[in-house]
Amino acid sequence: MRTSRLALLAVLASPTLALAQAPQRISLWANGAPGSEARRAEPEQAKDYWVKNIHDPSLTVYLPPNDKATGAGVVVIPGGGHRMLVYSAEGVEPAQYLNGLGVAAFVLKHRLQREEGSTYTIERDARADAYRALRTVRSRAAEFGVDPKRLGVMGFSAGGEVVGLVAFGSGDGDAQAPDPIDRANGRPDFAIFIYPGPLAVQASVPSTAPPAFLATASDDPCCSVPTLRILQQYKDAGVPVEAHVFAKGGHGFNMGQRSKLKAVNTWPQRLADWLSDSGFLSTP
Repeated sequence: MRTSRLALLAVLASPTLALAQAPQRISLWANGAPGSEARRAEPEQAKDYWVKNIHDPSLTVYLPPNDKATGAGVVVIPGGGHRMLVYSAEGVEPAQYLNGLGVAAFVLKHRLQREEGSTYTIERDARADAYRALRTVRSRAAEFGVDPKRLGVMGFSAGGEVVGLVAFGSGDGDAQAPDPIDRANGRPDFAIFIYPGPLAVQASVPSTAPPAFLATASDDPCCSVPTLRILQQYKDAGVPVEAHVFAKGGHGFNMGQRSKLKAVNTWPQRLADWLSDSGFLSTP
């Protein structure tokens, strides 16, 4: 009996069976985000499912177990109408699901334009935070076990709008920047739009756009039309895209587990299939 217990302890201690690491918070700018330095120490406000009053943009790092890691990574951007972040259901839960696929996840807390009293803008500050997040992960890719050529971005609702702001630009870093993070490329290698808002739709999708996965519900009064417009733009550009439009589900179905609709309840599996079919889960 003693020998069996010792053998079991040895197996559990094996690094190949290591559990996922505890989440780690990283400020995107050590001295504060440009324009927000004076408010960097102001505490965030959080309750139940949401977080707001964000003046020190950050990433929370969720890494998969070592034996499951594929090398892929995703920056996750929660929705919340740019007034708050739906942090639990559209940040933590997607990160945990991605970890189960062997994907490293990095949940972004970005500055919010529509929060009462805000001086921030979506196009300037939220986009800058998202680009900085992608550059931060790439600059520390070896530390996180991420392949810098398999780093994507995933956004829900308003977070999907931020995805649209960073997915279609060049994202080139500044080779002359004094901050080495700013020298890294901020362009995502793939984009995941989950019921994205209208601001996700740009004038056009360039032929250099990253491949995309789209999901929405047909009865979503906000965001089914933007999703369909992005789909058409991708088809016009000749860039690989996969879209799922569910008959019902409304807006804000998150990761689907709270829905009684089977198609919505299981939609993350469609994402897992797409990531696999696209080669993003293939361990080198």
